[in-house]
Amino acid sequence: MKIKRLATVSGLVALPLAVGAFVLQGQTGADGPRLFSQVLRMVEQHAVDSLGNAEIYEKAARGLVKNLNDPYADLYSPKELASFQRNTLGNNYGGIGMQIQSQDGQITVTTVFSGTPGQQGGVQTGDRILMVDTTAVTGLRIEDVSSKLTGPAGTKVNVTFGRAGVPEPIKVTFTRAVIKVPAVPYAVMLENNIGYLVLQRFNENAAQQVENAVESLRAKGAKSFIIDVRGNPGGSLDQSLEIGNLFLKPGVEIASVRHRGKTPEIYKANRQSIIDSSSVVVLIDQYSASASEIVAGALQDQDRALVVGQASFGKGLVQTLFPLEGGWAIKLTTGKWYTPSGRSIQGEHKQLADGRFVEYAPDSAESDSARKARPQYKSASGRVVLGGGGVTPDVLVKPDTITTPEQDFIRATATKQAVIYNTMYQYARELRTSVKSDFKVEQSWRDELYQRLTKADVKVDRKMYDAAEPYITRSMEQRLASIAFGDSAAFRRSIPEDRQLLTAIEYIKKARSQRDMLALAAKESNNQ
Repeated sequence: MKIKRLATVSGLVALPLAVGAFVLQGQTGADGPRLFSQVLRMVEQHAVDSLGNAEIYEKAARGLVKNLNDPYADLYSPKELASFQRNTLGNNYGGIGMQIQSQDGQITVTTVFSGTPGQQGGVQTGDRILMVDTTAVTGLRIEDVSSKLTGPAGTKVNVTFGRAGVPEPIKVTFTRAVIKVPAVPYAVMLENNIGYLVLQRFNENAAQQVENAVESLRAKGAKSFIIDVRGNPGGSLDQSLEIGNLFLKPGVEIASVRHRGKTPEIYKANRQSIIDSSSVVVLIDQYSASASEIVAGALQDQDRALVVGQASFGKGLVQTLFPLEGGWAIKLTTGKWYTPSGRSIQGEHKQLADGRFVEYAPDSAESDSARKARPQYKSASGRVVLGGGGVTPDVLVKPDTITTPEQDFIRATATKQAVIYNTMYQYARELRTSVKSDFKVEQSWRDELYQRLTKADVKVDRKMYDAAEPYITRSMEQRLASIAFGDSAAFRRSIPEDRQLLTAIEYIKKARSQRDMLALAAKESNNQ
């Protein structure tokens, strides 16, 4: 009845207001400022539950920003601004240890850092965050979700996830910890004098860490390099330009920014390259975004690297933070990033029913015909590079897919991932002192793990467990290798399962130079 009464009264009042507005428009043609002034006066004088003037103006300002066709525009109060600045590039914070992005309107996990509560809780790349404590996060800004996840180390936070193929929500309670995430967690030598380094984020000293890693690898005999930015969602754009500086000759374009009504800003390398003529491969995937795409796109367009993997995310907008009075600030999209060949990094966007714009990640299963239909550009030497948003690899390699029995096991135990991780972790700690670096997972270990999981109330049929033996073995192997011998040792054991990395290695082995490698990739692509 209350709703009906309000609707009825609203209908009665609307008629004279509409007529009055019509007459006024016919006489003077009210402009925007005048309209706003009239609406404000009417709200102040007649609204039953009116707000204070300061709150009215704040809501009006937020409404203005929200209704821009800008998926990244935001208005920050002093408190929100402090949280945004802390979470954007902060390298030490109390949190869970995962990187998140907005994808298709959902807050999605794009990276889970090693040794963090997120990894220990069984969080997986691609998981969607549904709730933080009692707050549903759908429609919230990425900064707001990040702020809810972070907090003082030692405090608890409850997170509900959605996972593809798992019908029930996954609820996990985390104890926040101080998260220290290096830009380059490790760099190792591979066969054929190949130096390999992981660049997992662009923090405030990422370029220096990359330079140190390259110098260290070269001192060990590296003649060529693989830079892995898979899963890297970006960070400091200044650092991406600095990293481009490390691999390109002075005067060569790294990237450009195009603003509305302004001359494009062109960024060029301004120091001597640290690798001379060494061959380079960059590994990317659908979670490589922003700063990662600037580096990959620059090296691809300047024929300085072969790009291998999957099409990147396509996040190439420039956001500028403008300070306002009283400690407030407004963030607006002011330009777009372009690679040296003129490709826009920014991908497509979807508009939701409520008018919001959200990022649309490239489909990792994009067909060959759709891929070839992308607009074509030319690299510095005249090679064809594909546009259409993001960075399209020179060599498209999809990751290995797990078997159906493995998928069945993962789905059946999805809500118990934290228990499985902790059980396996504890068992690995017990085994670490009795294994050598070339250990192999034994059947007795799998049997013992099953017994421990059963005691920990992980209910899974033994036949299903045995059918998922490859997955169980890989998981145990990775956990034990990491605990006993470090992350780099665990990485080495994963190489035989990593099709994208193996492809990169094969191209380096087949070619005598960067030019030969690029030519070989182009030839094989044309033959497909």
